[in-house]
Amino acid sequence: MLMYPKFDPVAISLGPIKVHWYGLMYLLSFLLVLYVGKWRIRKFGHPVLTEKMVDDFLFYGALGTVLGGRIGYCLFYQPAYYLTHPLDIVKTWDGGMSFHGGIIGVCIGIYLFTRKEKMHFFVLGDFVALIIPLCLMLGRIGNFINGELWGRFCSPNLPWGMVFPQSGSMLPRHPSQLYEALTEGIILFTVILIFRLTKERNLGQTSGVFLIGYGLARFVLEFFRAPDAFATGVVQATGLSLGQLYSFPMILIGIIVFVWGLKSRSTVEH
Repeated sequence: MLMYPKFDPVAISLGPIKVHWYGLMYLLSFLLVLYVGKWRIRKFGHPVLTEKMVDDFLFYGALGTVLGGRIGYCLFYQPAYYLTHPLDIVKTWDGGMSFHGGIIGVCIGIYLFTRKEKMHFFVLGDFVALIIPLCLMLGRIGNFINGELWGRFCSPNLPWGMVFPQSGSMLPRHPSQLYEALTEGIILFTVILIFRLTKERNLGQTSGVFLIGYGLARFVLEFFRAPDAFATGVVQATGLSLGQLYSFPMILIGIIVFVWGLKSRSTVEH
């Protein structure tokens, strides 16, 4: 049994300016998309995308991630509270970002950018689908450093069971943030990479694999993650968490996109 190592949530402090680790992980994620995306084009080439396009898309992707993640959290998780406290929507420093909302925001950003550049949505969608799991890994590490989104109670005999004092209990829990960093991040990245390297893929297939893979991973991992206090009624009524319920349509859309990709004749992906 392990004790949660107390981290200072502030990574950098310069007088009144404080940069939190969670915000820093978002910044690193955006830089990762920029660096890895441009490196891939420079190293392997791409029939449509250019390095400048990656630079230009970063604004759309970052804005979609932040706005989608925040608005999605407010609408999907605590709509009644934020409808009565609309000014609290901007208080991102209090926490509250939704991946499902974030991915919707990114998709809107991809749509707007590809429409401007007159290219197919999945040319860019498939390109970033490989990189997103690495960004998710950084985000989950940020959750762990912040000491939030801890797991459900586990057996005291579990070697990596961890006590999170900030949870209000000294009983060991699953370090679910690290489970997610490993599964949604490293494992999902590896699966998509192998899928793309085995043979040439049609447009949409990589995006479909990402949506299905993340949805399945999130559904399973929610069994190890403590549900939000405000969502206990949903868990009691359905036996599932909000994260699991929101993963169902993601998996369904992923299957539809993948099947569409199988029938697509275009292979402009890499």
